[in-house]
Amino acid sequence: MTWVSLTEGVVMCYYESWAVYRPSYGRVTVSDLDPDLCTHYVYAYAGLDTNFRIKTLDPWGDLCEGGGLCGYDKFTGMKAHNPNLTTLLSVGGWNEGSATYSQMAASSANRAVFIYTALDLLHRHNFDGLDLAWAYPTQNGGAWEDKENLVILLKEMREALNPDGMVLTLSMPPNEAIVNQGYDIPGIVEHVDFVSVTTYNYHGSWDHYTHHHAGLYAFAEDTGDNLNLNVDASVTHLLEKSGMPPAQLVMGVATYGRCWTLNSADEQHGYYAPAFLPGDAGPWTGEKGFMAYAEICKKQQDEMWTVAVEFGCNEPFTYHMPSNRIWCSYDDQKSVAIKAQYAAEKGLAGVMVWSINDDDAHGVCHDRKFDLTWTMAETFNAATNN
Repeated sequence: MTWVSLTEGVVMCYYESWAVYRPSYGRVTVSDLDPDLCTHYVYAYAGLDTNFRIKTLDPWGDLCEGGGLCGYDKFTGMKAHNPNLTTLLSVGGWNEGSATYSQMAASSANRAVFIYTALDLLHRHNFDGLDLAWAYPTQNGGAWEDKENLVILLKEMREALNPDGMVLTLSMPPNEAIVNQGYDIPGIVEHVDFVSVTTYNYHGSWDHYTHHHAGLYAFAEDTGDNLNLNVDASVTHLLEKSGMPPAQLVMGVATYGRCWTLNSADEQHGYYAPAFLPGDAGPWTGEKGFMAYAEICKKQQDEMWTVAVEFGCNEPFTYHMPSNRIWCSYDDQKSVAIKAQYAAEKGLAGVMVWSINDDDAHGVCHDRKFDLTWTMAETFNAATNN
């Protein structure tokens, strides 16, 4: 396979380290990853301890000590195959909360502890940089001062990483209100290489009706807040109102679906169908209201699932009737290509994949492994070269 050149576009792939514990085809180890596919591989996640030091969240999976799985070293070891690859360690994530990060960023002494320990961990395991996934400044236990303190933190992190030529990236949400409250975009972009925006999870089983969780554009029947719960609305806000340079923005694409249980098998099957319960957990990921793309496409192979696209939309949804009334919105090969084309037309730096392990990692449904991610990479680079 041909390596995707960084000069052509960023393909930033997050790897969920806990995928190593999933059963059957859901189990994806570092050894299953393709070093030639992504320009940036991001290992999720590290965390913070109460003394503001970076910490491994899964010592058995991340480290080699005591016969562990050596996740960090195997991950950065992919560079032996592809020396052009950039490997990043992501710190944060939703489960970490925001309070400890808020306290860390509020004090120069606390920031120094975090930065020193982070740099040490990166060096010991040969990472090329750090991805900050604080979820989210001013939210989730944070403080109003977080918006200003985040910029200070990034400035100091950049100064610490610069001598070794390390990369610094930031992951941020797509929600306009959260962005306005917690992110000083002009200040942030002075200090980071790229910002990846998580343009998915706009809808889910927390809504009592079906909808696409990662629609590129608004649906014709959307009203009110739902008019802004789509990729284009988020990207447009960042570029036109928040001061985000397109060349630093990496647009997220999800390789998983959000699922509901329809209230009735006899009612409508499109968007806004009544659905008060999440869909059954996927057999490999084990989370209600969620299925990896690999789980969805395997079920479509093995069972009678209907696939449809709402009028005026690009992304598919699928449902299994009437036995269990499961309904899932997701992206397929065609819709991820459209999104990659969109990112290229907007002049964005590239695409981000969450997560590489939820793609068809073992080639269960396609002739090649990681088909969605390959499709995005190929489409984006072809579009930027035209």
